[in-house]
Amino acid sequence: MTVAAETDVYRALFERRQATLRGTEPAWLSGLRQEAMERFEAMGFPTTRDEAWKYTSVAPIVRTAFEPAARGRFDGRSLAPFRLRGAREIVFVNGHHVPELSRGGSDGVVVMGLREALDREADRLQRHLGRQLGESATAFAWLNTALFDDGAVVAIPPGQAAAEPVHLLYCSTADGPPAVAHPRTLILAGARSQAAVVETWAGADGSAYFTNAVSEAVVEDGAVLDHYALQREGGAALHVAALFARQGRASRFSDQSVTLGAAFHRRDVDAVFAAEGGECALDGLFVAGGRQHMDTHTRIDHAHPHCSSRELYKGVLDGKARGVFHGTILVRKDAQKTDAMQTNKNLLLSAEALVQSTPALQIFADDVKCKHGSTTGQLDPAALFYLRSRGIGEEAARALLTYAFASDVVGRIRLEPIRAGVTAFLQSRLPQAGEIREALA
Repeated sequence: MTVAAETDVYRALFERRQATLRGTEPAWLSGLRQEAMERFEAMGFPTTRDEAWKYTSVAPIVRTAFEPAARGRFDGRSLAPFRLRGAREIVFVNGHHVPELSRGGSDGVVVMGLREALDREADRLQRHLGRQLGESATAFAWLNTALFDDGAVVAIPPGQAAAEPVHLLYCSTADGPPAVAHPRTLILAGARSQAAVVETWAGADGSAYFTNAVSEAVVEDGAVLDHYALQREGGAALHVAALFARQGRASRFSDQSVTLGAAFHRRDVDAVFAAEGGECALDGLFVAGGRQHMDTHTRIDHAHPHCSSRELYKGVLDGKARGVFHGTILVRKDAQKTDAMQTNKNLLLSAEALVQSTPALQIFADDVKCKHGSTTGQLDPAALFYLRSRGIGEEAARALLTYAFASDVVGRIRLEPIRAGVTAFLQSRLPQAGEIREALA
């Protein structure tokens, strides 16, 4: 199937969906969807001739005829490995909200399905929904905007500190013919509010399915928002995600991502300082083996002065896995006193694993402090020798050093249940898992 033919397929799906929804959605949303579809068609699916996709082919997505995901069933026992202890939780199956599997809270924070929010108070969402997508938005982000059916809305009132984390759990059943879901998340952190929001994407191994997710976060003046993204899709899944964050004056925003699943993964993070005095921290870890392909693109837009940003992304690759990291720090002309640092480190555990790392600085101001660094290599022979000399076997020493490399990012996770869960999952996924447990005992 050609790219043009696949684009036509999505136009047909869009027209069919619009006909079904005619009269049930407000005019502004129909207009937003129409504009997004036109942008998607104008851009087309990216190819490796596009600089931002030079090392990532979307052929597995283009050549598959995906149908919209139907409502599926996911029982409570199957959800157990993905639940987050002590959190308010809202569950989606194949992109559709399932209230009976969700767990509520009572701290005044509004958490509901996006379809429900649109039915109740669509006009209140008009100011924010779809408005955070900027110049870096990909064709996939516009396709999501045109076709999303459901998702989550999280609204933290001004001055409120959420009593518990909010967990958005997106599950796919991975059964039946190839299906696609376009979940949409909107997070509104009111002025001087504070909250932690976790997004988890999970699925069982089975047939191939495609998740095309978009999240928007509005962090108003003085607000603090800690955002977590855990990708634990099924082994045959194709996962594309984008996060757009817009920060107000003196706000603090962090995004910590852990990527472990899916055959194909691409995530774009776009953070914009919309006022001065903000702080942004982006941390990420991906662990890939076999023939997995994992790609992360970040862009931090220092559009105002006196803002600081920190980035740390790490990758661990084994087998014939492929990894891509591209990070851009943009400092605009008037963004004086910017303080930005970006670091990418990658560990290759096999001779056939490969990673492409391209950090970039675009600086148009002259009173700034910015730097970046990138390293890719294998386990340090000197460190291996040191552990061996202390009586630790070679395999256990290699496992311990690999785990230590990965756990540096995990240790930055503030929420203990997430940190513990990711640690346990890492120990089971990293090579020589038994040796890791033995060395740590």
